Amino acid sequence: MSDEEDTQLEGGNEVEEEQEIAECKLTEQLCGESLSLLCKIGNGLSLAYVKMELKGRALTDISIISAFVHVRYLDLSDNKLETLAPLSSLTHLLTLKVDNNRLTSAALPPMPYLQRASFQNNKITDTDGITHPLLEVINLNNNQITQASFDSEALQKLSVLELRGNLLTSTAGLGLPKLQRLYLGENQITELVDLDKCIALKILHLRGNGDNTNPIESLSGFSKNMIALQYLNIRGSKVSSLKSEIKKLKCLPMLRGLILKDSPVAKEEEYRIEIIMNLRNLERLDKDIFTDEERQEAQELHRQREEEGKLSESNPDGAMFLD
Repeated sequence: MSDEEDTQLEGGNEVEEEQEIAECKLTEQLCGESLSLLCKIGNGLSLAYVKMELKGRALTDISIISAFVHVRYLDLSDNKLETLAPLSSLTHLLTLKVDNNRLTSAALPPMPYLQRASFQNNKITDTDGITHPLLEVINLNNNQITQASFDSEALQKLSVLELRGNLLTSTAGLGLPKLQRLYLGENQITELVDLDKCIALKILHLRGNGDNTNPIESLSGFSKNMIALQYLNIRGSKVSSLKSEIKKLKCLPMLRGLILKDSPVAKEEEYRIEIIMNLRNLERLDKDIFTDEERQEAQELHRQREEEGKLSESNPDGAMFLD
């Protein structure tokens, strides 16, 4: 073997060693040091520490945590965890943070009291096993989820869902009737479906970042059932036909803020006038408030088009009549 080949082999071994994760078990001593917040438990006659913070400990094995059944607030962020199985006995959890780990699944048995959970920056590929009846907020940003599917019957309280920076290609499976805020920026969404079920949705983020994320070309998929939607962000989309597409938002009676910046339609002449003419209840476009002058101009343009339409109807063949 030549010196050069020997050097390359050594370099490859170094890369392997760097990628290998050193085992790091959670110990009883470390658990004790991480506990705080003494509270009454059970019938109120006993006390226990209910908050555990184990952030940034390089942990790979947390098996021992299953014994700490009274923990309500748990932070396991910035570790090297690949499974959450030991948490199944922590049925009193109210909040859970496991950001920046190596998880491929967010699945847990139904936690009867869990209200907030954050799984961002992992390697999660699906939304299976998220069926916590009191869950209100969940963060699944920056994972590898290709398709979402949530049980609306099991998630009666879910009001905030964050799925930014995943691999979703449509909004299928996200029709949750109680959802109020939905964040889907920087995915690969091209199709808007199941939104008719989002009757309580107030905020919808579908922003792209210019790197072929959320290349939405059509605004089909919005529904008159979305009676609560007030803010819609589709910045950086591929919507290119202003007149035909903006009409598809007329069914949203409460829409007050719209972001279309960095989309092809934003470069069209009379962009703002065309939009306020069709969406008269809109207050802001690309964060800029509509002026009285713009509203007046839109009203005049609308009147002009109505007159042109009547003229076309009365003279469909386009004949010229001279005195």
